[in-house]
Amino acid sequence: MSVFDLLGAALERGAQAIEPLFGTAATAAAIILFTLGVRAALHPLARAAARGEKARAALAPQLAALQRKHRGDRERLQQATTDLYADSGSSPLAGCLPTLLQLPVFFVMYHLFSTGNGTLLDHTLLGAPLGGSWRQALADGGPFGPHGLVYLALFALIAAVATWNYRRARAAAAAPTPAAGTAAPGLGALNKLMPLLSFGTLITVAVVPLAAALYVVTSTTWTACERALLHRDRRPAAAPEPATAPEPAAQTPRPARRSGPKTRAARQQAARARANAAARTGASDRPADPDHRAAGTDPIVITPQ
Repeated sequence: MSVFDLLGAALERGAQAIEPLFGTAATAAAIILFTLGVRAALHPLARAAARGEKARAALAPQLAALQRKHRGDRERLQQATTDLYADSGSSPLAGCLPTLLQLPVFFVMYHLFSTGNGTLLDHTLLGAPLGGSWRQALADGGPFGPHGLVYLALFALIAAVATWNYRRARAAAAAPTPAAGTAAPGLGALNKLMPLLSFGTLITVAVVPLAAALYVVTSTTWTACERALLHRDRRPAAAPEPATAPEPAAQTPRPARRSGPKTRAARQQAARARANAAARTGASDRPADPDHRAAGTDPIVITPQ
C-alpha cells in the first residue's frame, strides 16, 4: 500500500467523522482541515526559513561594502565573504534548507488531491464534483451556475490573497537596499516580474480538479498569513532626510553699557561724589589712635638724630 492510499484512507475516515457537521461537504472540509494541519506541522520549518532570510538581510550592508572594496579582486572578495559568514554564524543558503524540506510534502499533497485515491474525488462541494474542473462547471451551468459559483468564490479569495502578496512584493522591491547597484544583471527585471507570479495561482485553480483547487487556495492563504506574521517587524528602509543648514550657535549676550552723565557738570559732580565716597571709606577703615590731636590729622613722630 502506497503513501497515497494511506492518506486517502485517512481522509475518508476523517470525512466520515465530521459528516454530521458538514453533511455532503464533509470531504471538502476534510481536505481543508487536513491541509491546515499539515501546514501547522510544517510551521517550525517556515520559522527557520524566515530566520535565514532575516540573517541574510542583516548581512546585506556588509556584503555590499565588501563588493565595493574588492571590486577588482574576485578571490579576495570570495575569501572575505566566506569569513563574514563564518564570523556571523550564517551561510549564503540560510533558510533554503527548511524551504526545500517542505517541497516533498507539498508534492505528495498536491498529487493526492489532483489524482484522488479511492472515492475521494467522487464527492461534491455544493453540488460541484471534487474531481471536476472549472471548464466542466462552465459546461454544466455557466460561470454563474450552481457549480460556477463555487469557482467564483475560490477565484475571489485567491485574487484577494494574490493582490495582498503583490502589494507586499512591490513595496519590498521598491524599498532602497544597501546593496543597490551591486545586483547581478537581469535581477531588476526579475524583481519586477516576481510580484505578478502571485496571480498565476488563478490559472492553477482554473485547470486542476476542485479537490486540488481547495488545497491550493488553503495552502496559499496560509502562506500569505504566515509570511505576514513572521515578517511583521520588517519595514522598508526609510529614505534619508534632506540635509539642513546648521543652526547658528547661540551667542552670549554682551553686558549692556552703563550710560554715564552726558554733560560736563554732571560728570564733575559724579566724580566728586565718588571721591568723597572713597575718602569716607578709607577713613572708616583706619584704626583709632588716642594720640591724634585732631580728627583727620596724623600724629607727630619724632625721629632721634
